[in-house]
Amino acid sequence: MNEHVIVADLGYGDAGKGTVVDWLCAQGPVQAVVRFNGGGQAAHNVVLPDGRHHTFAQFGSGTLRGVPTHLSRFMVVDPLALASEAAHLSELGVPDPFGLLTVDRDALLATPYHVAAGRARELARGDDRHGSCGMGIGETMAYALDHPGLGPTAGDCENPALLARKLHALREALRVTGPPVEDCVAAYRAFAERVILVDSTFTAALLRRRPVVFEGAQGVLLDEWHGFHPYTTWSTTTFANALALLDGVPAVRLGVLRTYTPRHGPGPLVTEDPTLEIDEAHNATGPWQGPFRAGHFDAVAHRYALAVAGGADALALTHLDAPVSRMCVSYDIGELAAGTAGDLGAQAELTRRVLRARPRYTDGIGAGDWPAAVADALGVPVWLGSAGPTAADKTRLSSVIAPERV
Repeated sequence: MNEHVIVADLGYGDAGKGTVVDWLCAQGPVQAVVRFNGGGQAAHNVVLPDGRHHTFAQFGSGTLRGVPTHLSRFMVVDPLALASEAAHLSELGVPDPFGLLTVDRDALLATPYHVAAGRARELARGDDRHGSCGMGIGETMAYALDHPGLGPTAGDCENPALLARKLHALREALRVTGPPVEDCVAAYRAFAERVILVDSTFTAALLRRRPVVFEGAQGVLLDEWHGFHPYTTWSTTTFANALALLDGVPAVRLGVLRTYTPRHGPGPLVTEDPTLEIDEAHNATGPWQGPFRAGHFDAVAHRYALAVAGGADALALTHLDAPVSRMCVSYDIGELAAGTAGDLGAQAELTRRVLRARPRYTDGIGAGDWPAAVADALGVPVWLGSAGPTAADKTRLSSVIAPERV
């Protein structure tokens, strides 16, 4: 670890970002893991060689190795969910999880009121559900956009009177029930006393020290502007937020993929194959996400992800031990073209095209052939291979990649 690294998923999520971040943190001194998008809906599984397992949501995936976490201004912070996560980390032997946490004061808060409103909205869609983790992330972002300056932030937790006014206004605007505002204020005040709240200069100070790992959430194919609308997230899932935090400091852009292409819930999955028999120890059907689905490696979709993300310097390829041997190399509708960011009408039309697409495959890819096959199909070197859940199951497959200078 001599360079800053940005870790992003080039699929629909679930590719193994957590286990890759854990491996990076095991390679040498890492100053911090910086979370640069999403919120409490993340589910990054880390398994240590001694068998300890944690599903990381807001804490960085280096926490079990004592690496601090910084929640940037691009995060949606849920203090109540953080408390539950910290409790499990304590059970696993982390002495003081909150002592490893810094939070940007400008990060938005996800509250029980956002959660209730988001779940009600998804239920109202009936059979036309878009897919949700039920954590209120979309409602938090939407409310902040619709009510500039009124969305509760982490910094507001230091000012109980201001926070109470914002929470009362929020609850009234969303027309939901939930815990008394006074109870929320007390809990959030306790949160502010446990963590270190910082301003926007903090990341720059981190970068002047040892290397930093930027940990993304979800996947580029779910991106709010470039994903297959409306089956997307209210979050920028490309490298963009991390690059903004880096502000010109060079970093390696590391894209993560599985040897097959999974997703949770509704939306396109061109290569879906219900007959694939793959052990999913840490993924299952969720009450809000919907079923876990798997398909063959979709090089077309991943090339699209690379295009809208601005490329990657290297790839991490996980699940090299999976019993898969088929790759989709093209669609009958041709390649997918990146559109203009923010043109959701064009993205919806792209989704309709993708839902009609049929895959064309190449077969017979052996376990040892996957890194070369993926590098050839995507035009990006596979730098790290993973054949299991722990850091010990990972191997460098190519030389160190020079960071992009932005």
